[in-house]
Amino acid sequence: MLALLKNLLWNDGTHRLRLPWRLLVWLGLLVSLGLLAQILIVLIRSPSAEPLLVLVTPGLSPDRALIAVLNVVFLASQLVVMVGSVYVAGRYLDRRQFRDFGFHLDRQWWIDLSFRLALGAVLMTGIFLFELLVGWVTIRDLVFVARAESPFWPWFLWAFVSFVAVGIYEELLFRGYLITNLAEGLTWSEQVGRATAVGLAVLVTSLFFGVAHAGNPNATLASTAGIVVAVLMLAGGYVLTGELAIPIGIHITWNFFQGPVYGFPVSGTNGGVALVATEQSGPTVLTGGNFGPEAGIIGLVAAGIGLVLVALWVRWRDGRLRFPTELTTPERR
Repeated sequence: MLALLKNLLWNDGTHRLRLPWRLLVWLGLLVSLGLLAQILIVLIRSPSAEPLLVLVTPGLSPDRALIAVLNVVFLASQLVVMVGSVYVAGRYLDRRQFRDFGFHLDRQWWIDLSFRLALGAVLMTGIFLFELLVGWVTIRDLVFVARAESPFWPWFLWAFVSFVAVGIYEELLFRGYLITNLAEGLTWSEQVGRATAVGLAVLVTSLFFGVAHAGNPNATLASTAGIVVAVLMLAGGYVLTGELAIPIGIHITWNFFQGPVYGFPVSGTNGGVALVATEQSGPTVLTGGNFGPEAGIIGLVAAGIGLVLVALWVRWRDGRLRFPTELTTPERR
């Protein structure tokens, strides 16, 4: 009985907990770190913290000082929680190097990142120009910020920093960590080949990502399905290269140009700052409406084009398309 229980929990071949238990421990670590971050935010909101907030933000009123500090603390805590949980779980549970989740920062990595930063911008610019030409977008203002008393450029820069951070930690979690672990875990059976394991890992994590956005403002069943399909563009970049440069690059500029540049909603939310403030009309099934382009057919077409261009780029770069072996058989510490 004990031997059976041990076999269910522990893999003697790899000297690790089996995949389901590793993921549960990681999830517990993620939740614990998230609770600590929430406690910190509650402390910052308390009246007793006001003198310290004014001290570290000279020249700002107490209300604006609180907003500024909360923004910085929230973003920093998100990075610490997401990246920290993957680092600890990867090192002590998975026995992997952190770089093996998609961060081999060589010359090619930075070239891929630069190319995909440009691609994300081009795809969203294409959506904007198409809707502008057919009359579904009207430009109502330039250099717009919702808080009339606030300067535009600091908020615009902060929006860029925020989307950089989101692009990094979401891709690390959903592509780098989860796809890698699930793809490896699914190969436990000899009947599941490497390609099938990677494909199933992509499908499961894409569904998870879509459900994770189902609670966003203005979310619908169509937006959830659209997110799932659009994520295939991001996942494709990871599973074809084993690196996060391509999905991180596309994720950052797709969201940044979608919201702060062209004024579209980003996954149902509006950040209150836009280089080009717009009003949108047109069929919701095509434009995505108040959720953003991912919920519409136009956004899905753009994501499909992006996926094809990713595949063409990798084929041109490597001379072939394949799944890197480290996705299912990593070199452990």
